[in-house]
Amino acid sequence: MPVSHAEILKIAKLAKLEFSEKNLEKLSKDLNNILNYVELLKEIDTENIETLDSIHETGNVLRKDEILSSLSKENALTNAPETQNGFFKVPKVVQEGN
Repeated sequence: MPVSHAEILKIAKLAKLEFSEKNLEKLSKDLNNILNYVELLKEIDTENIETLDSIHETGNVLRKDEILSSLSKENALTNAPETQNGFFKVPKVVQEGN
């Protein structure tokens, strides 16, 4: 079922696209080739084909959610240039006003 120039122009208008006559002819040909190919794909028997969610056979690659030892708060703050009340102290970067 070929797509007519009128249908392409209607869709182009809805999409706010403009095509020259030369481009319209090429677009029409390309679109009809795509639709013909889709029709060809519909003829393939896929009844006994298992669905596939990925072409790669990968499993879960995340590590186990385990509690591991980490730095203590005091250790983390030892190399900080400045601390205040047990936290890193950094320069103010937000200006108030404006």
